[in-house]
Amino acid sequence: MGERQFAPFAPQLVLETDGDSQVMSPSRTYHVGRDPTGEIVLTDPRVSWHHAVLHADGDHWTLDDTGSTNGTWAYGRRVSHLDLAPGSTVRFGSAEDGPYATLSALPEAPATAQAPSALTAITGSYRPPTRVRPLPAKVTRIGRATDNDLVLADLSVSRHHAELRARPDGRYEITDLDSHNGTYLNGSPVSTALVEPEDLVGIGHSMLCLVGDQLQEFVDTGDIDLNVEGLVVEVGEGKVLLDQVTFPVGQKCLLAVAGPSGAGKSTLLNALTGLRPADHGTVRYDGRDLYRDYAELRRRIGLVPQDDILHTQLTVRRALRYAAELRFPGDTEPAERAARVEEVITELGLEQRADQVISSLSGGQRKRVSVALELLTKPSLLFLDEPTSGLDPGMDRSVMHMLRDLADDGRTVIVVTHSVLSLDLCDRLLLLAPGGKIAFYGPPGETLDFVGFGQWPEAFEAFENDRARDWAGQYHDSDAHRRYIADAMARPARPGAAAAPPAPVRPPQGWWSQLGTLVRRYATALTADRTFLAVMIALPFVMGAMARALAGSKLTQETALNGLLILCVGGVLTGAANAVRELVKERTIYQRERAVGLSRSAYLWSKIVVLGTVTVAQAVVLTMVGLAGVKLRPQGGGGVVLPPLLEITIAVAMLSFTAMMLGLLISALVKKEEVTMPLLVLLAIVQVVFCGALLQLNGVPVLNQLSYLIPSRWALAAMAASIDLRQVVPGKLTQDPLFEHSLGVWLLDLGMLAALSLLFGLLVARLLRRHEPAVMRG
Repeated sequence: MGERQFAPFAPQLVLETDGDSQVMSPSRTYHVGRDPTGEIVLTDPRVSWHHAVLHADGDHWTLDDTGSTNGTWAYGRRVSHLDLAPGSTVRFGSAEDGPYATLSALPEAPATAQAPSALTAITGSYRPPTRVRPLPAKVTRIGRATDNDLVLADLSVSRHHAELRARPDGRYEITDLDSHNGTYLNGSPVSTALVEPEDLVGIGHSMLCLVGDQLQEFVDTGDIDLNVEGLVVEVGEGKVLLDQVTFPVGQKCLLAVAGPSGAGKSTLLNALTGLRPADHGTVRYDGRDLYRDYAELRRRIGLVPQDDILHTQLTVRRALRYAAELRFPGDTEPAERAARVEEVITELGLEQRADQVISSLSGGQRKRVSVALELLTKPSLLFLDEPTSGLDPGMDRSVMHMLRDLADDGRTVIVVTHSVLSLDLCDRLLLLAPGGKIAFYGPPGETLDFVGFGQWPEAFEAFENDRARDWAGQYHDSDAHRRYIADAMARPARPGAAAAPPAPVRPPQGWWSQLGTLVRRYATALTADRTFLAVMIALPFVMGAMARALAGSKLTQETALNGLLILCVGGVLTGAANAVRELVKERTIYQRERAVGLSRSAYLWSKIVVLGTVTVAQAVVLTMVGLAGVKLRPQGGGGVVLPPLLEITIAVAMLSFTAMMLGLLISALVKKEEVTMPLLVLLAIVQVVFCGALLQLNGVPVLNQLSYLIPSRWALAAMAASIDLRQVVPGKLTQDPLFEHSLGVWLLDLGMLAALSLLFGLLVARLLRRHEPAVMRG
């Protein structure tokens, strides 16, 4: 296959409106109207909310009126459709004095080494300004709302995001107005900072730069390139996973990354997305160092892992709406989020399945939903890890066609794949050899001829069998390397771009907003899981009935220990069973959401709030079914400070909650969901053995000390203190000081349950950090 043939594009034009100007890219559609989310916002009341649409049609631009009330006017007449060219002037709402737009040709970029724009000097990537306006005399307020001086129609921008202020000394400073996604100066988040000429101020998908007496705006619309230079990743004692990987990825390019197992494909994906930065080398996002500016640029990167990043119990629309709540600023109106969700659903052809539960979708459709989730924030770079794994050839082809369309719409798409069925749809193929070296980079159709095989299976066998072949050396000395890598990357890099650690990452929402969204999403997902609901409801009734059968009508020397033991077992099982799968089964979801700013503590607390509420309710049911109506102190007397039944309920509830925290700890420790059930059984056995109802622990070295880490030990002790078990069941086993019927001992028993819950929670938070992208660990 040769180079892909593209239809001719309309030229870039400069659109001037009310003193502002912006560059029109043929890869985009521009909506004109009063709607603040449109690309061209006109606040004149004579302009309709959705007035007209500007778009490229082949090799020229056209304007279509979308049924506006007061019309679109050109050359003194009302028009519904108009072909545009440099010099065209159009008025909206009135032929005489309506707001107007004038189109002019974009000046050619200078061919000299001197910077044609500020952006070139900063990043080394020529990018004409999207919009130019005079520098403010005093203050320019920037944000998404229409009452700002500079309106950025971008849902990642807060309504009132930042202010650019002129200082008395003639210099300028940028001040963040407590925005949700932050304001960045040269890639680093700032609250207030001086802005020097040619500094880059990042807000959402826009960059602002002071150039002379102008404020230039550069909007990232997706037409960006990616340059990968000398990536090296090492692990252990000098083992190299990536070895001097260098290649360019052009605008609107669909790049496939292939190679045998162990060639470093996943390592490369982590390095390109910034999840695990390379040890050496750089990744340049449109000329900017991705690692250094990761805090700002991470929101322009979409990543679809091989595993689902969705709660499959939810419907497509509901899952996307919860994702939109987490990824957009807290001041985004529900209608704005819903509109973006519907836009993405339409873009990926999911209209007929929007209200279908995700778990009922086919593999290909589920992959589309995962892509839809990433497209919510309009990323310019989209990475996919094995998106066609497990799909039949027809679905494989369908998914690759979808990726082809996404690239043609103005994104750079990079897909790691083992499938060679649809490589003809890709612009470039990066073939990695064992050891993380480049065996070929170029058009997929030239690959087999270059490596000297007629079929792909033969080529992959050669990687395994011909270990002595210098794949990387042969490619480096070839004409293909010169054409597709050396010549394509022959331009100066940004001077002085020394490597630096990534800046801290801010969450996209406030902590409480994130917690609220996570709690609602998690509760919805749990209630949609009928199997979980059935077990959750049945378990406390079954265990409570067993406890009542053993306790009888009153607690006696024969029944007391057995009844309390079953309550302990029931409390442990209900709490731990609720939580033991919850973190490991969502690990892929957590890793992806953490990479785009999810708060670790908000995520953990959402689990604690929802599961804790369920667990405590189960504990109350368990205790009431087991002991309501049972004579708890037949010898007479009450509890330590409260009625015995209430004190026992508190102890069982705290035991269940602590067991739930222990279940979360196990879930954070294990690597696979399948091992959680055997560990749950082991956990229950340990709780029974070390609770103090079967074995004497008091005074037994080592065993007694180990039992202090067992929640059931303290729960049984608290219940024993409440009913004065030493009096009900006299004997050596019950003469444990922790069973004493006194306020101090009872509070100690409950206090230790609380302390263990806190300890387990801290350990879970620490373990969650271990599963996070390297750049997010803080």
